[in-house]
Amino acid sequence: MSNDKSRDALSDAPIPQRNNSAEVVNSGSPLDVVLWIVALILLVGAMMTNQHLPAYWAPANDVWVRVGVILACIVVALGLLYATHQGKGFVRLLKDARIELRRVTWPTKQETVTTSWQVLAVVVIASIVLWCFDYVLGWLMKFIIG
Repeated sequence: MSNDKSRDALSDAPIPQRNNSAEVVNSGSPLDVVLWIVALILLVGAMMTNQHLPAYWAPANDVWVRVGVILACIVVALGLLYATHQGKGFVRLLKDARIELRRVTWPTKQETVTTSWQVLAVVVIASIVLWCFDYVLGWLMKFIIG
C-alpha cells in the first residue's frame, strides 16, 4: 500500500476527485482584462447616467429612458463579466452553493424557537454580568481616586 491519500484503502484504486471551483479558474487572459475594463467603464457610466446624460442627450430627460440606459449598461456589463474566466468560475460557485443548500438539514420551528430563547437568555445574563462588572470597576475607581 502506498501513502497516497487519493487511493482507496481496500482496492488500491484511485478515488475519483471532483475539481474544486477555486482550482479550475485559471489566471485571466488579455481578453479577460479588456472585458473587465469595459465592464467597469459601463458600470461607472451607469452610475453617472442619471446626473450627466440629460445634458448631452435630449431624450434622456425622460426618467424611463435613463432607467433603460442604466439597466442596459448593467446587463451588458454583467454579460461581459460572465464571459471572463472569473465570471464563469463565480457562476460555478453559485451553482455549487445552491446544491449545498439543498443538502442542509434545516432546523424545525420548535428547534429554532428554543435556540432563539437560549441565545436571548445568554445575551441578557452576559449583559447583566458586564453591567455589574462595570459598576464595580466604576465604584472602585471612585474609591481610589477620591
